[in-house]
Amino acid sequence: MNPALDFDAAVLGQGLPAEVEAALHEAGQARGDAPRVMSALMRACSLAPEHPAVLIAFYRHYFYSHRLRLARAVARKALVSGAAAVGLPTLWREVPEQALPGARDDVATRFYLWVLKGYAYLSLRLDEETEAQAALAKLRVLDPDDCVGAAVIEAVRLRRQRLAAAGVDDDEDLEAGPALAATGARAWEAVAAVAEEAAR
Repeated sequence: MNPALDFDAAVLGQGLPAEVEAALHEAGQARGDAPRVMSALMRACSLAPEHPAVLIAFYRHYFYSHRLRLARAVARKALVSGAAAVGLPTLWREVPEQALPGARDDVATRFYLWVLKGYAYLSLRLDEETEAQAALAKLRVLDPDDCVGAAVIEAVRLRRQRLAAAGVDDDEDLEAGPALAATGARAWEAVAAVAEEAAR
């Protein structure tokens, strides 16, 4: 991506060269025709490999095709792109343990947090509990008001943990996870209360 490109506009799909826009449009129109979709996405990637709109298109394609490892690999690339836009360390684990200003209304910050949330979710779906837990712990610090709604994924993770400890298998858990009655900062508090109760 051109460093001069406004990241906020890029996340919204603006600032795309006409050829890239045409390739993404073709990919969208070709749903159900996997080879044609991939051909169009690869063409877009060859022209604008780091553009957020291209990364988002790849992520969606892999996610809705249930190719979760590939979707998570795209999320990693998007985290690097988002980190550069926000001025954060490239590796999410090295991001300082403090709330990010702009979590509520800054496009680049919200993009970064949403991608990290997606990364945590995919890690959980891929049964990589430690990775999911670490990403969610980072989100709790970076987004203490839970502006991107990551607390519900942590609630699901804790529920899965409890079910596993009880020897119960619940394959539908990630899709029908426990709804949190609270939102915002209170959502993280509600999750912490559940964790405390389970630890007793």
